[in-house]
Amino acid sequence: MALPEERLTEDLLKRLLEAETPEAYLDQGETLGRDLADYLRELLADRGINRSELARRSGVNGTFVYDIFNGKSLPRRDNSIMLAFGLSCSLIETQRLLRLAGVSELWPKRRRDAIIIWCIEHGMTYAACDDELARLGERTLFHPEKDNVSTSAHPTANKGGAAIEGHRMKGLG
Repeated sequence: MALPEERLTEDLLKRLLEAETPEAYLDQGETLGRDLADYLRELLADRGINRSELARRSGVNGTFVYDIFNGKSLPRRDNSIMLAFGLSCSLIETQRLLRLAGVSELWPKRRRDAIIIWCIEHGMTYAACDDELARLGERTLFHPEKDNVSTSAHPTANKGGAAIEGHRMKGLG
C-alpha cells in the first residue's frame, strides 16, 4: 500500500499566493490536520512494521518511540532523522517527518545535512550514515549519552567504533 500522493510545499505556496482570498486556498483542502504520530502511523502501516521493529531499525529507544506515538514526546532533529532511516523514508518523506516534528529540514548547503541527504537517497541505514558522517569528520546521528537511543541497536556501539560493512536495508522499498 502506497501513501497518498501529497503536493510539495512549493506547489502549495504558489497556489496560496495566487489565490484571491485565504478562503479560496483553504477551500481547496490542501492543509493538513495531522500530527507527527499520525504520519508515523501511516508510514508504519505502509511499511508493514510495528513500533518495536521501528525502534530496532532506527536505534531510537523503544520507550521513547512509544511516547512519540502516544503524543507524550517529540523527537529532536537527529532522533527524527533516525526514525526516518528506520522507516526507509524517501527524502520527501523525511522532510515531511522533520516538519511535523517541529525541527529544521535537511538543507543541502549544510555539509552534515548534505551527507545525510546523500545517505537517504542511497538507501542506507542510520548506522551506515553514521559511518559516513564519522568518516567525513561530522557529528554522528547516534549519540547515546544525550539522546533517547538504544545502545544495543547500533551495530558499532559496543565494538570499539569499528565500521561494519553492509548497512544497507534489504528488501525495503
